[in-house]
Amino acid sequence: MANAEHAPAADGHIPHGDFRSYMTGFVLSVILTAIPFILVMSGGLESRRLTAVIVLLFAMAQIVVHMIYFLHMDPRAEGGWTVTSLVFTLIVLVICLAGTIWVMHNMDSNMMPDMIEDIAGEEPSGPGESDVPGQDMSPSE
Repeated sequence: MANAEHAPAADGHIPHGDFRSYMTGFVLSVILTAIPFILVMSGGLESRRLTAVIVLLFAMAQIVVHMIYFLHMDPRAEGGWTVTSLVFTLIVLVICLAGTIWVMHNMDSNMMPDMIEDIAGEEPSGPGESDVPGQDMSPSE
């Protein structure tokens, strides 16, 4: 019974990749990387949110491709435990992606207005005015 844990799959075949499956995974990975890259570098769609959602969907698809073609997760292998780990990985992935989006949104919405003006290259104050209280930067007459 101790060897039952390390026994091959029911058909006597331990799943492993061949050249064709690795090349298929590689080509899919390149495509799933190139499409979002081109989408972002071309300026994206009119809606930034839609562009972000599309990029995240491609990222999730790429993780699934890696798990299937490179980690050989197959529902027939190891009594279905690889599928269980795939589902767990997808749950963790959704939590991480949602948390990242949430944090980035909060950082964007809570950014100080002076920082936005500095980034945009605009003057933070009117001419002769200073951000320091009681200090006037006007030229003396």
